[in-house]
Amino acid sequence: MSMQQIIDTVRDFDGALVVIPGPGSGSPELAWGDAFFYYAPDGEMPQHVQPYATIVTKDYPDDTASGLDAPGLWRVNVHVDRTTFRRLTGEEPRSLTRARDHAAADVFNPHPVYGALGWVAVVNPGAQTTAAVLQLLREAHDAARARFERRREAGGGAVGGEVGAVE
Repeated sequence: MSMQQIIDTVRDFDGALVVIPGPGSGSPELAWGDAFFYYAPDGEMPQHVQPYATIVTKDYPDDTASGLDAPGLWRVNVHVDRTTFRRLTGEEPRSLTRARDHAAADVFNPHPVYGALGWVAVVNPGAQTTAAVLQLLREAHDAARARFERRREAGGGAVGGEVGAVE
């Protein structure tokens, strides 16, 4: 599945906002071309809320283990609950000890930087991982919607993201 097909799938989720920074967006140039997925039923960029998933198309200064600067490589990153993280990686998020090839394509790995916070990553999803990636994106979207609803019911509006927490 292509990066664009994944973006289009998420755009079809009710209340999804897909942000793809580019020139003139006010975002740092480093983020241009990457995709950030939010639950935002009003279509406005949420404040104080982290995305529930991302697609990155290049290495970042603190995130080079996947070798995304090579042509044609990109990585889907999704925040998942603890049970899902264990099922996909075989480890607890906060107890990562296995050596990993973070550049391996079509394989679930803990995110090279945010794995301890419950994020999984797949470089160039293919036949082995695409269906699961799409399911994880749906689940992450639904979890973001549930957090949004809890904040709204508590009178907090759409602020106070807790993406760093492992559920």
